[in-house]
Amino acid sequence: MRKLNALLLLLGLLVSLGCEGGEPLALPSLGEGPRVKESASSPTSPLRIYFTRPGEAADGPDSPALALANYINQARQSIDVCAFELDNRIITEALLAAVNRGVKVRLVTETDYLHESGVQVLKAAGVPVVDDQRDGALMHNKFMVFDNESVWTGSMNFTENCAYRNNNHGIHVDDPYIAANYATKFAWMFEQKKFGGTPTRADRIPHPIVVLRDGTRVENYFSTHDKVADRIVDELDQAQASIRFLAFSFTHSRMVESMQRRAQQGVTVAGVFEKSQAASSYSAYNKLRVTPAAMTTTTGSAMKVDVFLDANPRNMHHKVIIIDNETVVAGSFNFSLSADQSNDENALIFRSRDVARQFEFEFQKLFLDAKNAAMPVAAR
Repeated sequence: MRKLNALLLLLGLLVSLGCEGGEPLALPSLGEGPRVKESASSPTSPLRIYFTRPGEAADGPDSPALALANYINQARQSIDVCAFELDNRIITEALLAAVNRGVKVRLVTETDYLHESGVQVLKAAGVPVVDDQRDGALMHNKFMVFDNESVWTGSMNFTENCAYRNNNHGIHVDDPYIAANYATKFAWMFEQKKFGGTPTRADRIPHPIVVLRDGTRVENYFSTHDKVADRIVDELDQAQASIRFLAFSFTHSRMVESMQRRAQQGVTVAGVFEKSQAASSYSAYNKLRVTPAAMTTTTGSAMKVDVFLDANPRNMHHKVIIIDNETVVAGSFNFSLSADQSNDENALIFRSRDVARQFEFEFQKLFLDAKNAAMPVAAR
């Protein structure tokens, strides 16, 4: 107990010193574990999808950080943590509590963020930590594997900012085959110290296509070895009615070209860009925003391309594409060449109208906010 109290005191000190910007947040104590309101999915669904709500209370019933802490609390034997960043207090406390009840916790992280409070607290508790030790590439994943049975992944870094101030999604998948995919990728990094590609040319992610128990088809890919950008372009090329996206970073030229081709065929394209990233000369924002007069549909009508900069004063951190209200691309994978060819990333492609409906709701909210912010005050 003295060791636990000392570590909790250290955590509080490190968080107070190392939190990124903004006022301190009033966070609930861990207690017996947070109660999490069910998502819109069926209670028996193997999928739970959560969205951050910047500006709302950190202990709100739909908080992804609380949801993740709850899944951590339920782990019985092992938790493998793959964290680009880790400074969120509730998540770190839950992991520390897991260590103290005998759960085997291991951590892979990005070298640039070894100093963060959560990493230091877990190291002090004896958790083994492996960092990627690379220049010019990132270990950009944000996932956890629980008991080799289920997975948490998404765009949300395990930080105060990403959980409470930025727009993000988190996904919990209760499926042993998906868990085996993430456990395989984790083992390559943690045990073999292999970042980026596969350890050998013969190594593969075991289950790239999985049908969940509710019938949802999921494709599961990792960069750099699974050609994630090619998979996404293939999906975009098949769009028949609509493409909607939320993009923190969007610079991949082939994805832009695919969207333009589909727009010429009459597909409606709409998106929200993170404004801090859209200023780059490589950003797809200006390429999609400024539609050349010659780029009309094959029937001669104007292409329907509607893109805006996000309205969040912090970051719109999603990496999401919704196609024909049926297919969803989500995960840590930014729509960039570095994500595809340099970084460690993961992506899920869902075939599900229910999953698409949940992401569509998030898209419509952020799109409307962005559109309103772009309008002159007198026109609102």
